[in-house]
Amino acid sequence: MENKKYYIYVLVCGDGSFYGGFTDNVQHRLKQHQSGKGAKYTKSHAPVRLLYSEEFDNKSSALKAEYAFKHQSRHAKERYLIKHGVDPILWVN
Repeated sequence: MENKKYYIYVLVCGDGSFYGGFTDNVQHRLKQHQSGKGAKYTKSHAPVRLLYSEEFDNKSSALKAEYAFKHQSRHAKERYLIKHGVDPILWVN
């Protein structure tokens, strides 16, 4: 039996804001956001680009990580991304 993988992902929006989400298919979800069908927030803050994704072995861990990311200050989100190897130049439009 194959174990399903889950992911958190972080997008940078057209206005420079971050959007964090959860999925089991990052590329499919990114396409949804880019087409305006992903979330109300990203629809009104387009265009969006993928900055980061992280894989988890179970849904619960991924959902907890998404919640933790979303409930941080902007500064804490930036520190998180830098700690995980995302170059700050990538979130400048």
